[in-house]
Amino acid sequence: MAVDWSRRGYHAQRWAARGALAAAALAVSTPLVYGGLRGLLLLVCGIAGAGLSAAAVWWTLTLRGPLRWVSALVAVCLPAGLIALFAVTLFWSLPVSLALWGLAVWSGRFALRGTGGGQAQVRERRLPPPRRPVLIMNPRSGGGKVGRFRLREKAERLGARVVLLEPGRQHDVTALARAAVADGADLLGAAGGDGTQALVAAVAAEHDIPFLVISAGTRNHFALDLGLDRGDPAACLDALTDGVELRVDLGFAGEQPFVNNASFGAYAAIVQSPAYRDDKIGTSLEMLPGLLTGQQGPRLVARAGDTTLIAPQAVLVSNNPYRTGDPFGLGRRERLDSAALGVLGVRLEGAISAAALLLNPEPSGLTIVTATEVVVEADRAEIEAGVDGEAMVLPAPVHCRIAPGALRVRVPRRRPGVTQAPPRLDWRRLRKLAATVGRTAAPSRLHRPYGAPHDPQRPAAPHTDPDGPNGRNEPAGPRSGHQ
Repeated sequence: MAVDWSRRGYHAQRWAARGALAAAALAVSTPLVYGGLRGLLLLVCGIAGAGLSAAAVWWTLTLRGPLRWVSALVAVCLPAGLIALFAVTLFWSLPVSLALWGLAVWSGRFALRGTGGGQAQVRERRLPPPRRPVLIMNPRSGGGKVGRFRLREKAERLGARVVLLEPGRQHDVTALARAAVADGADLLGAAGGDGTQALVAAVAAEHDIPFLVISAGTRNHFALDLGLDRGDPAACLDALTDGVELRVDLGFAGEQPFVNNASFGAYAAIVQSPAYRDDKIGTSLEMLPGLLTGQQGPRLVARAGDTTLIAPQAVLVSNNPYRTGDPFGLGRRERLDSAALGVLGVRLEGAISAAALLLNPEPSGLTIVTATEVVVEADRAEIEAGVDGEAMVLPAPVHCRIAPGALRVRVPRRRPGVTQAPPRLDWRRLRKLAATVGRTAAPSRLHRPYGAPHDPQRPAAPHTDPDGPNGRNEPAGPRSGHQ
């Protein structure tokens, strides 16, 4: 007898959803039951302590003199004291609660896989290797990764021409890339940080030729989201001989391209300071009180679609939105081809707003939206900005836009960072999935061909739930192809 694996798989997901909800409930109730009234009081103290810690961080950043150091001491010691108090009071119930919460997260993600919450795969194309690749390498990036990983030697062995930026000299990277195209280059590449990558990528997009990312910078967020190995930039050169091509978006802040993000506000103002490079912490502590309280810096207004941000302390515009619902995926982008800018704005009016930012699931001081265009205005003629980590001043207003699919990126066919992102935990969807019962919950793979007469012996089609686990008008079970 044939086994309906689709039906069995859905039943497993349904029971996993129920297990996730049960484990989450036990994770919360175990310390409360063990501690009794003490456990309840400890929970209240924990919430209050978290809010006070967030307020202390705000005071540390906005005050000067002795009050700043007192606030910093509270911000550090209070969480440490709460953790110690939890450990001493709750004993074995605390690790049990943490283990149950881990089980709830794992079960919840298992239950939601295949219900529309996973990561969309970028389409790859196999193309012949380039014949005249040109790679621009910055030997100073990443603490000297170009020399340490012998990137120039490997690239030249693979047939690429390398343009090495000389240390101590100012180079027009855009002009070098355009000269390479004029000389017949059919691929451009860059070994450096995101700022260098963006300049070369813009020229490649302008001439519609492939672009090769070599993760030789310090952080290389763009390389991370492409799935490249940031620990071994030499592996990126494998794309010259065994590569595939992806179509991704490219962002622009005015005329400045960016592959990662463009920031405005407090951080952008701080990185403009000549002292920032030598003393990042000291410069930040000196400038933040005036910037966060509005006494210094421009008064910004950001417009993203139907959303307007008035006087935010910081605005971050990213090439495709960052993941925000998963603490393990913060700073990552699920896609680079969604044709949308991610917008994150922060506007805090004091210590209470800072505490709400931590305790409130939907704080009023935090705005997260997507848009195809963002306009950043200011009460002055120029706006300080950080574009892919590079400090610059742009004429106001700054129009940020997304160029969908403008960039052809050539990457190695095998790259370690390409994994299926787990679905986001959505407790509302889990409750709906767990609540489905009986035949209406199970998918049916028996479909009557169009125009065929009705067979009374054939089972009826599955019940359609307009508010099913996928949130759409479809059968309650998973759709074909999503298992």
